[in-house]
Amino acid sequence: MSEKVILVWFRNDLRIHDNEILLEAIRKADKVLPVYCFDPYYFQKTADGVTKTGNFRARFLLESVADLRKNLRALGSELIIRTGNPAEILPQLAETYQVNEVYHHREVAYEETDISEQVEAALWKIRLNLKHFIGHTLYHKEDLPFPIKDIPNSFATFKKKVERDSNVRHCIDTPENINTPEIADAGELPTLQQLGLDEPVDDPRATIKFTGGETGALTRLQEYFACSNAVTTGKGRNVSADHSSKLSPWISLGCISMRQVYWAVIKHEQETHIHTGALLLELLWRDYFRFMFKKHGKEFFANDDTETQPSASQDALFETWKKGETGIPFIDASMHELNATGFINNFSRQMVAGYLVRDLGIDWKKGVAYFEEKLIDYSPASNWGNWAFVAGLGHDPRDNRYFNITKQASELETKSGFISIWLPETVAVE
Repeated sequence: MSEKVILVWFRNDLRIHDNEILLEAIRKADKVLPVYCFDPYYFQKTADGVTKTGNFRARFLLESVADLRKNLRALGSELIIRTGNPAEILPQLAETYQVNEVYHHREVAYEETDISEQVEAALWKIRLNLKHFIGHTLYHKEDLPFPIKDIPNSFATFKKKVERDSNVRHCIDTPENINTPEIADAGELPTLQQLGLDEPVDDPRATIKFTGGETGALTRLQEYFACSNAVTTGKGRNVSADHSSKLSPWISLGCISMRQVYWAVIKHEQETHIHTGALLLELLWRDYFRFMFKKHGKEFFANDDTETQPSASQDALFETWKKGETGIPFIDASMHELNATGFINNFSRQMVAGYLVRDLGIDWKKGVAYFEEKLIDYSPASNWGNWAFVAGLGHDPRDNRYFNITKQASELETKSGFISIWLPETVAVE
């Protein structure tokens, strides 16, 4: 009897802990073939000349894939790395290694689902099944108190019902070893230059160095708890909002699952009585936006009836916003930090987005595209969902009343080192 081989197609699930497709493949197959594809689609320029993936996020991705390979090798396995269209590469590998089935985690944003459909069609031509799993949310779809089509459009209602009537599943087991077919050519990790990008320059003003991979994610989680202990002056007090977890880059690539974070938070709170509710709230927002995409698809923005007619003056205003030259200190400092590090906190994102859309009158989708390029923690559902919310779109029935961003931002004090632009060439090297 021939051996059963299952190909595990890694995408935004770059971890060995709490990874259902990996563990299920180990249980169901004699041998498991882990694969990651660097799809050129994500490194192209759009029609507007914007790069879909900037160099900070691309470096973080490369580090994450390298860490996944290291962790798989520690379990006696290997990660095949290829650069190209997954719809071409996966069928080729399937035939080479006599694969019986392909596993992957289902996505919700239309670009990602379109790629899945292309892969599924290509595999079907060689009579192979692409099996879909759900592994990117805190609450499993099957555990929600309502079917997807009836999910409340209001976040407040969604939160209330889910927290009252649903439970977060516990993390699944971590594999102890993985039996993999003998691989002749595992492939090399591409360089940034091969992906068409320059090496990013790390800004000395950055408060954290984001290093991609599951190892870095677990380290950062413990650092966050240590920080929360340090800033808490009394038993049971909330952690300061200035000390955000900064876990989102690792969560976005699935280097750590939201369930891992959730249960680690619960354990930490039980042991220390220090509450970190803000972090759990952010996890729930991520769920909400993913489920909204699942429910509405491209119709998520159906009420956007704006006709964009870009003018020279609007283009000039957009450039001042991108470069942090608006004259509003908080806005400019936030944009300088985004450009220099690939990360700003959620409050800063809301402020710069509101300023672009409401004060400058620029099409919100231009902001979406710019954030996609720059953010190290870019996630389609969260990025589009948050921008739509700021723009007063989406399906949440609450009134998104106008508030004066310029006045609010101008009254914010900022001692940020990013108030001015840092030029790498002006820094002495010793």
